[in-house]
Amino acid sequence: MRKNTILVRDIMHERHLELDGNATIQQALDAMKANNAEVVIIKKRHPHDAMGILLLSDIVKKVLAQDKAPDRVNVYEIMSKPVIPVEPELDVRHCARLFSRFGLSNAPVVVDGEVLGIVSYNELVFHGLCELMY
Repeated sequence: MRKNTILVRDIMHERHLELDGNATIQQALDAMKANNAEVVIIKKRHPHDAMGILLLSDIVKKVLAQDKAPDRVNVYEIMSKPVIPVEPELDVRHCARLFSRFGLSNAPVVVDGEVLGIVSYNELVFHGLCELMY
C-alpha cells in the first residue's frame, strides 16, 4: 500500500544561490562554498529573459577538464539556459518522469518567478521514492 502523494515542495532543498551571469566561475565557486550551495540559479536580465542554472558538473566538464582558469570564465559561458522549472505542488513521480524525459539532474522549484528551492536526484530517491515505499 502506498503512502499519500509526496509533492516536490515536501522534498526540495534550499542549498542554492542566485547570481548574475557576468560573475566569474571563481566568484561562483567562492559563493557556493561560503553558502554551502550545490546549485547556482542565474538571474534573469530582463522580464523577457529566462533564468539559467549552473551545476558543479558544468564546472568540472567545461572549466576543470578543459584546463580553463576559473577567474577568466564567466558563468554565462557555461550555464544551461533556459532552465526547466517545476512547481512545488507537482507529484514527485511526475517530477521523476520529467527528469527522465529531458535528461535533468536538478530543477528549480519556482512560484511566480521566485525560486523556492531545488529538487535533484537525491531528493527524488531518498525523500520521494523511499517515503513512498514505507
